[in-house]
Amino acid sequence: MGGVPGVDPAKVVVIGGGVVGTHAAHIAVGMGADVWVLDRSNETLGRLWTQFGRSLNTVYSTRDAIERHVLEADVVIGGVLIPGAAAPKLVTAEHVKAMKPGAVMVDVAIDQGGCFETSHATTHSDPTFVIDDVVHYCVANMPGGVPRTSTFALNNATLAGALALADKGYKQALTDDPHLRNGLNVHRGDITCREVAEDLGYEFVEAMVSMGK
Repeated sequence: MGGVPGVDPAKVVVIGGGVVGTHAAHIAVGMGADVWVLDRSNETLGRLWTQFGRSLNTVYSTRDAIERHVLEADVVIGGVLIPGAAAPKLVTAEHVKAMKPGAVMVDVAIDQGGCFETSHATTHSDPTFVIDDVVHYCVANMPGGVPRTSTFALNNATLAGALALADKGYKQALTDDPHLRNGLNVHRGDITCREVAEDLGYEFVEAMVSMGK
């Protein structure tokens, strides 16, 4: 990834600068790769610039920018997330045909349909497939590859919410904590997540309105 004297490092293109993209960039930068992160949020790009400095390249994400950088990439990591909705197909089959032979694509968004047009879900026992000489890694539930670590991390992140639900009951816990409330998708037949409602064609009902019925 980092190359050797006289040989260029690998070019790693990360699409999406959220949690997945930031951690992917952290690992790739640490390995000495030439790392580029594409995102449509100027705030996100600014945060990455502040965090990584000149060791990371940031690009405002457009169709042209995605095409240009993906075709030059040795590794493409798809970390695009739209909460409650299917991931957009940002890398097309035509892009894949024009990529470098032997390039690798990692679709972390596969749990929400994937952000590469050529992606389909794979498993840890059979993790990769090849299309147009490009290796695809599209394992659903990637944290399952490190089950002990990922379980402890998930417990650390969710325990406070679980205790609040147990101690207060769901209505009071969700009323007190807007972040916990944002995780409510369905309540008594109402769709309380806007993205899910829009994606499936249902009426959206605010969580507080539904819980107050």
